[in-house]
Amino acid sequence: MPFAHFKVPADTLSADDKKKIVERTTDLYAEIYGDRARATTVVLVDEVADGGWGVGGHVLTAALLNGDA
Repeated sequence: MPFAHFKVPADTLSADDKKKIVERTTDLYAEIYGDRARATTVVLVDEVADGGWGVGGHVLTAALLNGDA
């Protein structure tokens, strides 16, 4: 069963954006593995609380990612 797990900053994606991620990821797996993979592909879009992650020792916030900080 193909599985994709996306972690994104909380409140930065609309419901339509999440739908696009699920649909396009499923399409990609089906392209690679064949259409038989479509029915078993799992896509998880996990929202991480603002400031709940970091890169290179720096805490990331939505403001920083948006260039507001």
